[in-house]
Amino acid sequence: MKIAIIIPTYNEKESIEKVIDIILGLAIDGLEAIVVDDNSPDGTSDIVRGLKSFDSRVHLICRSRKMGLGTAYLEGFRYAIECGADYLFEMDADLSHDPRQISLFLSHMDRNDLVIGSRYVLAGRIDNWNMRRRFVSSFGNLYARLILGLAVRDLTTGYKCYRRQVVEHLMRKDIDAVGYVFQIETTHYAIKGNFRVKEIPIIFTERRLGKSKFNFNIIWESFWKVLKLRLISSRNNKI
Repeated sequence: MKIAIIIPTYNEKESIEKVIDIILGLAIDGLEAIVVDDNSPDGTSDIVRGLKSFDSRVHLICRSRKMGLGTAYLEGFRYAIECGADYLFEMDADLSHDPRQISLFLSHMDRNDLVIGSRYVLAGRIDNWNMRRRFVSSFGNLYARLILGLAVRDLTTGYKCYRRQVVEHLMRKDIDAVGYVFQIETTHYAIKGNFRVKEIPIIFTERRLGKSKFNFNIIWESFWKVLKLRLISSRNNKI
């Protein structure tokens, strides 16, 4: 069994080595780390390249410029599928997602096709967010759930494990999200594809190192993209 942990990066030199060390230090056979770097000016890719030279389980995809979270994951998905991955993870590079929970995700994969690390189910929580960020996240999830008619509590989480078949299904869709709405879009298509989806609780810890990429453009893209997804679903249901 091959398990690909896909990690998009942009200026993550403070944390990327520790994240990879924790992942590859887990007692789980078949783990590999795939870093997709958007030409980080801080030298993130150089650190990963150094790790790669000592451990063949480290992979690096270097892109020419900053192209966004969604496209980074899609590129990582393609690479992982070509490498024969059975399970594909999404994970942040800043330690806001605890790599030690990978085994917990995998323990649910025998009965599910997509396991979502949720901040908004019982025992899940967020540490170190201010009230404004909490409101934006909670409202965004509520908005997406209502517009798309989905029961998932945390549609914007970036900690997920997909079965290979789900990713192959997603790759056939016209996914064009750049920011965090990518998470909503992929979960939406997985549910509409009748795959088994489960949420498990995680503790999300806001980054202590580096700078958050959250901004107004991400909020705006999420607003109109969710409406677009609803329109597409309505059209498909009428066909």
